[in-house]
Amino acid sequence: MHETSARRWESAEALTAETRRFVAATEAMMASTAYHLSEDVENLRLKAIIHELPDFLYVKDRDSRFVFANAVTASNLGFRSAEEITGKRDFDLFDFEVARRHFDIEQQIMASGEARIDMEETVVLPGSPRPVCRLTSKIPLRNGSGEIVGLIGVSRDITERKLQEDLHREQAKLLEMIARNEPLPMILEALVLMIEAQLIGIDGSVLLLDSEGTRLYHGAAPNLPGGYSRLIDGVTIGPKVGSCGTAAWRGQTVIVEDVMSDPLWEDFRALVAPFGFRSCWSTPIATSENNVLGTFALYSREVRRPTEHEMKLVALATHIAGIAIERKRVDDRIHFMAHHDDLTGLPNRAFLKERLANILNQARRNNRKVTVAYIDLDNFKDVNDGRGHAAGDEVLKEIATRMANSVRASDMVVRLGGDEFLVVLVHQSSHDAGISRRLRELQKAINRPMRGKSGDIAITASIGVAAFPVDGATAEELLANADSAMYRAKQLGRNTLQHHDGAGTSVGMPLGEHEELHLAITGDQLFLEYQPQVDVATGRITGIEALVRWNHPAKGRVPPINFIPLAEETGLIVPLGLWVLNEACRRARAWQDTGVAPLTIAVNVSAKQFADPDFASHVAEALERHGLQSHWLELEVTESVVMQDAERALAMMASLRALGVRLSIDDFGSGYSSLAALKTFPFDRLKMDRSLVEALPGDKTAVAIVSAVISLAQTLKLSVLAEGVETDAQMDFLRHARCEEAQGYRFSRPVSPEEILRLLQTQLR
Repeated sequence: MHETSARRWESAEALTAETRRFVAATEAMMASTAYHLSEDVENLRLKAIIHELPDFLYVKDRDSRFVFANAVTASNLGFRSAEEITGKRDFDLFDFEVARRHFDIEQQIMASGEARIDMEETVVLPGSPRPVCRLTSKIPLRNGSGEIVGLIGVSRDITERKLQEDLHREQAKLLEMIARNEPLPMILEALVLMIEAQLIGIDGSVLLLDSEGTRLYHGAAPNLPGGYSRLIDGVTIGPKVGSCGTAAWRGQTVIVEDVMSDPLWEDFRALVAPFGFRSCWSTPIATSENNVLGTFALYSREVRRPTEHEMKLVALATHIAGIAIERKRVDDRIHFMAHHDDLTGLPNRAFLKERLANILNQARRNNRKVTVAYIDLDNFKDVNDGRGHAAGDEVLKEIATRMANSVRASDMVVRLGGDEFLVVLVHQSSHDAGISRRLRELQKAINRPMRGKSGDIAITASIGVAAFPVDGATAEELLANADSAMYRAKQLGRNTLQHHDGAGTSVGMPLGEHEELHLAITGDQLFLEYQPQVDVATGRITGIEALVRWNHPAKGRVPPINFIPLAEETGLIVPLGLWVLNEACRRARAWQDTGVAPLTIAVNVSAKQFADPDFASHVAEALERHGLQSHWLELEVTESVVMQDAERALAMMASLRALGVRLSIDDFGSGYSSLAALKTFPFDRLKMDRSLVEALPGDKTAVAIVSAVISLAQTLKLSVLAEGVETDAQMDFLRHARCEEAQGYRFSRPVSPEEILRLLQTQLR
């Protein structure tokens, strides 16, 4: 036998003998003191006691091989009996790095003769779903001659204790974050992560209820798939809206064991299926008065109910989330009160001081202009004196509302004090087009008679205007010059609008582009191009979308992005839209008259068109004028159009459906898309936005979203068309996902009516 192997064998034999002596001595000790024990304990042997211990107890030889291990040690390491572990080393049980770390420590203990007490170590045991934290002591074992022949190890599982310590520590951190007023999204994300760390195979989510109490919006979901979070963002609450929407509606915890069978998820199964979740438990986050602020949900990929421990963690999470959300709302309210006028709710001078400097800096960087209008109500003192201050307050509130409704979201209306206001108009480019019109519309809104308790109240205003950078490079200069122009308007008889130019002459900003676009609509400068829509399975053309273009006499071809926003801003979108509608109907009928098979022609509808009470009549007139059957016309509206006034939109859609016209929801998936829109409104087709399609098929999130949208649409009996298809790979994916139709450069760019006819005739051959 090799000398080293012989020494190891002798060492192991010595250790085994030492262990036997240790056990025998213990048994003898117990026998000598048996009269102190009960009858049951008298019959209990030391070996049985060791195997009954809940802690790990084991003995290793000089080579760190197991010589003895109690039952708990053996079973936790994957052995059926304690005998099976004999002769094994950590290298046989753990990955190399873990085993090497244990081996080095044990060899150092046996070499130095110094014990290691209460070492914290983290290991992954066979079959364990999560790492186990143990408190381990390892002591050198000596024979009768004092020689170290091995070591004794004792370990206690402290995983639960560590989890509790982590929970308390993270809870304290969260409360500190709340006290430091850190951003709410950061607090909520830390909260979800804290709860997830305590559980196995669970993903958490916080949704926040909007101020109207109707929709849930994303709060935090650090480990939920981003595609799923985006799909449920903005979901309308109700009695049958999954777990979270229902929990917010009821104000009670909703536990769904299986989303694939529970009726609460009936309308959302197609949405959740691609992401693999099977159960979802949602609890409302509420104030001390039980007003719902949002929901805290846990998702599992197993069909099951939550444990008592999990529900205790949820209760803790909702309590902390409630504190954080209420604190944020209080802070927002304090900030709002400090920066807004109590009476009108408009921003005040403090807010203006902060914002106007930033607006001017951005305008300077982007070579844009900013116009400020200083507004003073004429003879407002007469209202206060003649009708009382309560009537004066009502007038101020009404005027504030009118002005706020007359400007864009990028603009700002400020109450400076008393009956003085300031309007800040941010130009979309370096030119002045449209500003004069907007100021006149603002003045008209102010001048409309106001009905009071004792009769109509006539209000007029004197307005002074200054523009950045020509009338001032700083906020102070602009305000001073606008104020000066306003006093000039007062001197000229009130109810006038004056621009600061050093001489006090009347404002005169150019309206060139507005006039040019009006001329284009009436002067035969617009034309339509057409883009085919094809059947994904066969490649045959099934429909055509009409797209408006402008052939400017001086500038040449003007892209739609350059004139559609101007048309919407000026109101010219209504006559422009009617021209497109009539031209598309005329062209569709002309194609039919050549003998090609009839096809659906799709026309985009703007928000202003859709809000026109006579729109359905205009559609009926266009169909009749050009002899086109109604079912060959499809009107495309975006979700934002119908959601502005849902009741009015439903009535309009009912009128259009009565005509036999098809309706589609356009640009679905671009930013916020509500599932409620698909269920509430009578659409025939869903058009997926190109932003979803362009990432296919390489982006896993895009794949999941598109698959969910297609499945959901088919569940709701909607046909699906994918926009912006450009590659064969995208086409192959859509075909596999059972998307019915597609549109994009993969098939054809927008082309002339003659080219469309050629394509249709070619298809007949």
